[in-house]
Amino acid sequence: MFTPGYGITADGEAFEPERGRQFEIGAKADLTDKLSLTLAAFDIRKQNVSTDDPDNLGFSIQTGEQTSRGIELNLGGEISPGWKMTAAYTYLDAFVSEDNPDSQGNDFEGNRLAKVPENQFSLWTTYEIQKGNLAGLGFGLGLFYVGERQRDLDNTYTLPSYFRTDAALFYKRDNWRAQLNIENLFDIDYFRSANYSFVGGGVNPGKPFAVTASFAIDF
Repeated sequence: MFTPGYGITADGEAFEPERGRQFEIGAKADLTDKLSLTLAAFDIRKQNVSTDDPDNLGFSIQTGEQTSRGIELNLGGEISPGWKMTAAYTYLDAFVSEDNPDSQGNDFEGNRLAKVPENQFSLWTTYEIQKGNLAGLGFGLGLFYVGERQRDLDNTYTLPSYFRTDAALFYKRDNWRAQLNIENLFDIDYFRSANYSFVGGGVNPGKPFAVTASFAIDF
């Protein structure tokens, strides 16, 4: 893989082209005719990757090599009539495996990559009543876990993990559908990401408890 370098260093130096290689192996098992499980393992290495310069706001630096390796597990499909589920788990070991020290002598080798959780899990499941007077009425539940993440390549501080719950209520009839979505059901406080908006860095909080409604008609 070859990608031209982009960005600008604080010293005005041109970037080297980004190069990479990837190995991946996977397997899939059909648990039923409507429910399947997939597993993938991967090792991705990129050289000359540009990233935010932690010492010079608005500029970039290149690390020698970044490695991302881990596994992905996905379960999806219909468990029984009306009951559907999608679940995913990712373990990701993402770090600077080789480094070219910058002009200030900073060496990031061994540091974890910024904003990348080591563990991440999500589950979304819905059930729709199939028969009777309540046919078409459905419920949904979502669970989302994001592990600790480093704020920057310097690994100056860690964003804490969080566990968020979402929910939904919907009703389908003939050619119309009404739905109510609830995000952050228990109104937890969490940090979604971090940025370089000002000296010292900033964090972006996640959305508080929120409810949205929608209505659609198919013609």
